[in-house]
Amino acid sequence: MAAMAMRAQRRAKPELGVVDYTLAKRALLREVRRGMLSRIDVCDAHPELMRAARHVGRETARPCPVCDREGLRLLAYVYADDLKRDNGRVWDLDQGIALAATRKGGACYVVEVCTDCAWNHLTEAFVRRSAG
Repeated sequence: MAAMAMRAQRRAKPELGVVDYTLAKRALLREVRRGMLSRIDVCDAHPELMRAARHVGRETARPCPVCDREGLRLLAYVYADDLKRDNGRVWDLDQGIALAATRKGGACYVVEVCTDCAWNHLTEAFVRRSAG
């Protein structure tokens, strides 16, 4: 996922900063493996998030880190000062990153969701840097 998102960012978006949540994800999964958290604690995607993942999410080649099945999808949620009613809407990954890069206060949050077990986690945030 990160490779796809980074390619999309590099194409035309040098004004985006990136926050990667891989370390937080690893820590959470480590707690599940150690029994400190149950699968129920981390596989809690909201029904609307599951619906969006099934219908809008981009399939990945990676299996789910919890159930090891192939239902892992990526969603992009975009926020910006001038998006009005589209603020917080789900977008195609490339479109969401491009939109965040061109809008004042733009931010694109990439979430991975497993359509099998309901795992969900914020993977990256692309935030437009201030001009000047």
